[in-house]
Order: sequence, then C-alpha cells, then structure tokens
Amino acid sequence: MTTSVTTSPHADCVVIGVRQGPEGPVPAPGADAVAEAFGGGLAATLRLLGMTGAAGETLRLPAPAGLAADVVLAVGLGDTAGDAPAVETLRRAAGVAARALAGTRRAVLALPAGTVETAQAVATGALLGAYAFTAYRALPGDKAPVAELAILTTERARADTAAGVHRGTVIGQETNRARDLVNMPANDLTPAVFADLVAETAAGHGLDVESLDDGALAARSFGGLLGVGQGSAAPPRLVRVSHTHAAARTTLAFVGKGITYDSGGISLKPVGSNEIMKRDMAGAAAVFAAVTAAARLDLRVNVTGWLALAENMPSGSALRPGDVLRMYNGTTVEVRNTDAEGRLVLADALVRAAEDAPDVIVDVATLTAAMKMALGHRVFGVMSGDGSLRDRVVDAAARSGEQAWPMPLPAELRASLDSPVADIANVGERMGGALVAGLFLKEFVPDGMPWAHLDIAGPAYHEGPPHGYTPTGGTGAATRTLVQLAEDSAAEEDPAGAAGGRVR
Repeated sequence: MTTSVTTSPHADCVVIGVRQGPEGPVPAPGADAVAEAFGGGLAATLRLLGMTGAAGETLRLPAPAGLAADVVLAVGLGDTAGDAPAVETLRRAAGVAARALAGTRRAVLALPAGTVETAQAVATGALLGAYAFTAYRALPGDKAPVAELAILTTERARADTAAGVHRGTVIGQETNRARDLVNMPANDLTPAVFADLVAETAAGHGLDVESLDDGALAARSFGGLLGVGQGSAAPPRLVRVSHTHAAARTTLAFVGKGITYDSGGISLKPVGSNEIMKRDMAGAAAVFAAVTAAARLDLRVNVTGWLALAENMPSGSALRPGDVLRMYNGTTVEVRNTDAEGRLVLADALVRAAEDAPDVIVDVATLTAAMKMALGHRVFGVMSGDGSLRDRVVDAAARSGEQAWPMPLPAELRASLDSPVADIANVGERMGGALVAGLFLKEFVPDGMPWAHLDIAGPAYHEGPPHGYTPTGGTGAATRTLVQLAEDSAAEEDPAGAAGGRVR
C-alpha cells in the first residue's frame, strides 16, 4: 500500500471522522468538502442512519453529487475533547478505516491531520490497519488491502502533513516488517535465515551487520546461546545490526530475544501452548525493525540492535534440566527448566552489548507467561533498576500508541535464584515469575549501566479478531516504543530538529 498527501478529495472512497457529540454525531475537521457536498445535512444524515460517532464505529454512505468519489466512509472518533482528537484516537480511527477499505483501489483520508504529529498518526494507523500477511496465500480482490491511501490537507499545511506522513509511513512499514517476521512459520524462519534477512535489508539502508554463527559463538564461549540451540538442527546466531549517525553522541543498545521456535525443550510445553511458538522471536523482530526505522529516518543517534537467535528443541543433544552452562561473561547457570530459555540467550547478548559501553540498554522479549497473566494481552511490562529510565520507557510507549506498565524488581525475590551448584539458577520463585526473570537478567548488566527490560509476552501475538489497527497474528509490539526512544534521544542531542532527517 502506498501513502501520499493530497489537497483534493478525489478517490473511490473518502473517509471522514465523526465525533460523538452531546446531541448526536458531529463531523470532525477535515470533512468540510464532504459536508458541503451534503448541502449542510451531513450530521442529520449520520444521525438518521443511526451513527453515534463512538470510537471504532463505521458507516458507509453513497457519495452525493459534486463529490468525486463513489462512497463516503464515516469512522467514529469517540467523545473527543474539542476539535483536536488525541493522536492515538486518530491512529486507531485510521486503522479501522483502512481495514474497512479492503478491496478499494484508492481512498482519501479526510481526517484531522494538518500537523506533523496528527499526519504521522494517521499514516501509521492506516498502514497498520491495512496490514495483511500474504506470503503463503493470495487474498481475493474484495479482501485485498487498499492499494493507495492519500491524506487530505490544506495547501497551507501541506509541508507539515507531508513530513508527518513520511515519518508515519516509515514507522508503519517497519512495524509491519516486524509483524511479517513474527508471522513467518519456523520451518522458513530459522536463526540462519533470520540473520540472512537482516543482512539483505541492511544493505539497502546503510546499516552495519555482524553475524556470529555457532562456530564463532563457541570460540567466544557464548554458553547461553549455544546451550539453548544445541538440541536443534538449526544452529544459533548472534546478530549485531547498527545505525550510526556521524553527528551523534548518544548510543542506544536494543537487545531482542529471537527464539525462532520454542518447544520448551526437554521441559516440553503442554498441548495447546506450542501452536503459536513461532512468535517467540518477536523481541528480535521489534529490535531489527526499530534499528531499520532509525536508519530510514536518519535519526541523530547511534542505535545498535542485538538479535539473540536460537531454536529451542528437544532431542538427544538437547539441554537438560540440571545442566550447568557457562555464560559469555563466565557466570555459571544451573538450568532448572529448559523452557526458561529466553533469559539464557538474552543474558549472553546483554553482556556483549554492554562491552560496547552504550548509554542505555533496552531488552525486549516474549519472556514469561507470568507477565501475560499479570497484565493481559494488550499491555507489556517495563522493569528497570533505574526508576527514571523505566518511566521514560513507559512514557515513550504511551506517546507511540502502545500500552506499557511499570513493574518492580523486588530484591527479596533474588534469593529464589540461588543455586547449590552454580552462580545462579535460571528459574526461581513461581509467584512473581516475570519479576524473577527480570532479576535474572539484571545479573548480566554491569552495575551503573542504565538498563530496562520489556516483557511483551501479552501483546506480541494477537489470537482474536482484529481491533483498531491490530491484526490477528503478529502485532509488532514494542517496535514503535523503541523508535520513540531513539527519536527522544535524537531530539535531546538537537532540539532544533535533528530528530528526523531525510527518509530513506
């Protein structure tokens, strides 16, 4: 799907926003041309047909004479304050509209999108809402994503709208890249294939890539990655992908869990839990997409992504409960449960990432079912020993349109990770298991290094019907949060505007 900016509502379909007013539906700013074509009776028509303007509501109307379109699609914005809907409201409305436009050749979004921020929200929401994973099937014409979307603006606001659409398009496309990776079946996305895809993409966006195969991992004693991957015919990889800006002084390190399939290993998952375990590399997908977005947006910040890639399988050579691994930094870990494998590969990657002395480390992982039990399917947890960094991540998530919640790292739970045979065990107390996992990871981050852990187990994969701009399947969770963190760092370096340069 392509996106563009237009000052004319000529299209197969024109999309307008409708607010939920105290006396009925109220057309939102941007719908002026449509309202004029209805001769001033648009609000009355919407009310007569039962529309309230509730968020997510849609209504199709035949376009009146004088409007160069076949259909008008009204989408509810909810009970918005004044004439300026929140950017997340616009993001979701654009996503709902894009899904409803399946089978349409060209549509114009006449939503309130005259600023950089609102145009970016509409463009991102539209791309996310129009998403469909089609690598293994062809959709019929009436189900195919809308082919072209233009965002309506005034001549006066065209420059701001165009800048926002460019940025929103990149962020939407990269989130969809993460979704594609999560949706790929494990027989086609092995650690080696993932590493190759990174290299191919990097070549087109000026990214530097280094990939360590199992031989290189063994030579450098990456015991966590090797231990998790030893039961699979598809050996592990550690991939470093980086965006470097010549004027940047700040470096962010993003570390992603990349278990391309998680059977649980010898501690096999129960029936009903294996079917979506191709999604266990969603953290690595988000990290890769975020680094690519930083490069495409030419952000004035250095961003390095670490993808800890392995497949966790049961076999005669697989890791066993009771085995002891020696990690990359020499720490020994007693493996009490082979299904707690994500923290093992992340530990190695965290140690390696810290060697480059970044200013901040953020890891992203579908790490624990306990986090899903705690926060449900739409919210991810954020842990950090640095309260200000934790709050900064939660705030970045909110501004990017993702739901995150600050979680503690209770010191009293650390004793449950004590091992009689090794420096630490990979699992501890079951109650508060997500927090225990965070405490395990904390052991592999140097003292004084700012670090945050994002457990995206809940929102990374959506098994229900689509809602808003969220599809069934991979969601690209945390991608937008990481991009926002990179943009924030770039803006701190250059408040005058170097947060975003050219789009590549």
